[in-house]
Amino acid sequence: MPKNKKGVILLSGGLDSATVLAIAQAQDYDMYALSVQYGQRHHHELSCAVTIAKKYNVVEHKIVEIDLRLFGGSALTANIDVPKHNTVADIGPDIPVTYVPARNTIFLSYALAYAETIGAFDLFIGVNALDYSGYPDCRPEFINAYENMANLAIAACADGSQKLKIHTPLLHLSKADIIAKGIELGIDYGLTTSCYDPNMEGHACGHCDSCLLRKKGFEENGLSDPIVYVE
Repeated sequence: MPKNKKGVILLSGGLDSATVLAIAQAQDYDMYALSVQYGQRHHHELSCAVTIAKKYNVVEHKIVEIDLRLFGGSALTANIDVPKHNTVADIGPDIPVTYVPARNTIFLSYALAYAETIGAFDLFIGVNALDYSGYPDCRPEFINAYENMANLAIAACADGSQKLKIHTPLLHLSKADIIAKGIELGIDYGLTTSCYDPNMEGHACGHCDSCLLRKKGFEENGLSDPIVYVE
């Protein structure tokens, strides 16, 4: 039976977006998933997104293809080495080269268009402003500004009768808290990926910022990460 609340989620195939999907479904949303193939070097995440969408019964899963390699400017879309470290403490305070210029602005725009066509007024995204790599488009200021813009941009909200909401349930959670919540909701994290530089088999490098933060989150829960690492 339809639950009469439609939500659109940006589903990357990563740990965070899988957790957001579970949270939204626990709140009785019928979920429509959108993934983006944007020229990223870690294509394994799209395979994970497809698997997650099927296992957790989203209503519909669309994959958008764009090519941000045209612009480059990031270690994920250009011939730039992904930074590697030995510990989380080695991650510096500056915005790293894995930041993809305007990525969340672009992704949310596609999600907004998708939502408008299906009559949804709830967008879900797994941004986090605590255990993250310092990306400017993961900050609450950005999300609030985008939500304000979105409510001016779409026809269904033009007369003020509808209000679009961007849900960010992980915004102020640590990676450990995110993992604990996902496990509580039954997420199989072995289906997810987080690595910025996996090998051809999809095995995680273990030393990029995203791998280090992920491993730290599992360790703080006293758990072993179920994915395979190259090391």
